[in-house]
This record gives sequence, structure tokens and C-alpha cells, in this order.
Amino acid sequence: MKILIVGTGYVGTTTGLVFSEMGHQVTGLDLDDNKIQALKSGKLHFFEPGLDDLLSKHVASNQITFTKDAETAIKENQVIFICVGTPQGADGSADLIYVKNVAETIGTYMNQYKVIVTKSTVPVGTADLVSQWVSGKQTTPLPFDVVSNPEFLREGSALHDALNPDRIVIGTTSETARKVMRELYQPFNCPILETNPKASEMIKYASNSFLATKISFINELARLCDALTINVNDVSTGMGFDHRIGPHFLRAGMGYGGSCFPKDVSALIKTAKDHNLPLSILESVVNVNAEQPLFLINKMKSTLGGDLKNKTIAVLGLAFKANTDDTRESPSLVLINHLTEEQAEIRTHDPVVKIKDLNQFNTIEETASGADAIVIGTDWNDYRDLNWERLKSLMKQPFIFDGRNLVDKEKVENLGFYYVGVANY
Repeated sequence: MKILIVGTGYVGTTTGLVFSEMGHQVTGLDLDDNKIQALKSGKLHFFEPGLDDLLSKHVASNQITFTKDAETAIKENQVIFICVGTPQGADGSADLIYVKNVAETIGTYMNQYKVIVTKSTVPVGTADLVSQWVSGKQTTPLPFDVVSNPEFLREGSALHDALNPDRIVIGTTSETARKVMRELYQPFNCPILETNPKASEMIKYASNSFLATKISFINELARLCDALTINVNDVSTGMGFDHRIGPHFLRAGMGYGGSCFPKDVSALIKTAKDHNLPLSILESVVNVNAEQPLFLINKMKSTLGGDLKNKTIAVLGLAFKANTDDTRESPSLVLINHLTEEQAEIRTHDPVVKIKDLNQFNTIEETASGADAIVIGTDWNDYRDLNWERLKSLMKQPFIFDGRNLVDKEKVENLGFYYVGVANY
């Protein structure tokens, strides 16, 4: 098939490359010339493991091309995927301005029947809005169908998830569109759920909200475990053996972040409020997540003498999780803001992320030099097994505050460090 991907972020680019790998002819459309030029030259404009090789392969074979020419791209492609951002609005709702712009552009330029697929995370009812926006811009009525086909990609594992999906959800009331989508996803060996657009849109929000709930649950439980001197890792492991619960997303830490969980949970809460049905569990999930970095701050204050003023703190990790350069809603940056309020001196490091306004160093050794404490803020493998003996010799005081329960506690304590994790006894 000839497929158009509108939006070349990590979802759009990953989706386009996977369809290229399946033998389809793919066009990536974006208004950002810098992104287009980078992709044309085989270079990603974001960090996502494994995608760069696939991009180089399919750019070279011309299986995927990139353009800013919306009119030609829309006219020449049968299936159009909308993969643009839906940022969080001031009231917590998803801002659909980019989705609307794409839909209206499709309506303006379409020349024959199209299957329009929303892969962006959008509120329940958006498929109907997309239909209205497309129709509203048509000068001559032409047939089209709108399909909801949410993505379930994890940043840092997007390529693996796209090639090996847990499930594929197709939301449409059109048998014609359903046949097109079945053909598109025929090579994938996973459950395929065919439903209506509203249910499909809800599945995405419900999935992310449930995963966020698991994270906040184990983090709140970790506070109780800490008070009772119980290792929360043993608790989460014991829980995870129950197949009804499972081990995933039960790792205590500093909370969730990124481009999806925070805004998706907020958007679902806003949708519920709009229908006078508050979601009290999810409201608590948000509150627990917002408070979680303070758990580590309070541990640092009580351990380092009650005051962090003029203490030098080395924060390792700025991304919201490993294997991505995404810092949106990063717990590390929340922690750094609290440290700044406490008037601490902050030194930072990340293997991928570079932030101009931070006191950032190229090596972990430089970052740790003269520090009163090291904080593990992101679960990068780079920080899992450091040369702690060397770092100890560079530090002013040997304190480790492990916000990800990543470090081998026994090992560093044997080297003379004072270790504090998240209820990691």
C-alpha cells in the first residue's frame, strides 16, 4: 500500500519505518524543515535505539521518503496516519489543534477515497471530530473513513514494540476501512481487536492510566515499607509472581514522567469531570506521583544534617527513563527543582540528554568531583555498575541516594558508602 505518515516524531517515524519494513511505500510528512532534512539524510532528530539503522536502510532503498509538500502527499497516498502531538492543555485536556490542522488539510487536498487513521493519543469522540473537520474543508464531497488505531509504544523500546505488538486495536464502523486495516496488519502475529472508534480511543487512555496507577501504588506502598524497614523490592517481587498482578510497573522509584502517562491520565480525568464522573483513584495517582520526588528530598535532608544549603549534589540522569532523550515531566528535573529551592549546588550528567541551563558535565567522574552526595535519577545501565571506589575518592562525602533502586547496595556499602534507596533495605 501507499501510506502517508503525518508527523515525524518518535511515533510517526517508528510507524513509518515498520510499514516500510513490511514492504509498503511510505511517505513521511512534516512542516518542520529541519526534521525533514535530517530524516532525508538518514539521521534521526531524536534518540530511539535501533531506529537509525532501519532509517538508513529504507531511505537508501527509497522505501520511505520525506516531504513538506502536503498537497502532493495527500493526493498520492491511500492510507493517511495522523501521528502529531496532542499536548496537555491548561485545564488538563488534550489539545487537538494539530490533529484538527491535519484533518482540515486532508479535507482541502484529498482527491479520492482515503482511510484516515488517528494514531495520536486522542480523547474519546475525536474520530467524529476528525470526520467533521475533513468534511468541513471539502469543496467537493468525497468519501473517506476515519479509523482509531492507537499506538502502544514505549519510548526506548519503540522499534521492538512496533515490530512485536502485544495487540492491535482497530476502531471503525466501516467494513471497507476494516478490510484495509486487516490487510495492513496481516503480517503481525498478535491479537487484533476490532471495535468502534470510541472504545478504541478509551482503550489507549485506560491502558496508560492503569500502568500509571501501578507505579503510584508501589511508590506509595514504598513509603509505608520505608517506615516499617521492609524492602519494597521483595514486596513487589512477591506480588509480581501472581499472574493476575504481574511484575511490570511495580518498581518503586521517583515516579513516572515522559510524554504519555502524565498528560494521558490528566486528559482522562478531565473527560470524566466533563461528564460529572470524577475518577478519584486516578486523581490520587497524580497526587502520589507529584509527591514522590519529595520522598528522596526528605531522605537527603534528614541524612545530610537537615539542610541541603550549599551541599553539592551530583544528579546522574536527566531523561524521564533510560534509553530515551525525552525529559518531559522527568522526575529528575522535578528533583533538581526541589534541590534548587533548597539552595543546593547541583552538578548533572546524562549519557544522551544535554540541557543548556544546567551545570552539566561530560563524564560521571567530573560530575561526582567534590560532591556531598550522588543521586541516581534515571535508570541508565551506565549507572548500574560504576567504578564506585574511584568515585568515592573524588567525592567530599560518600553518600548515594538511589532514586531508582539501581545500585548494588551491598557492594557500595562494603566500599564505605552510606546508601539510601527507595525502601531498599
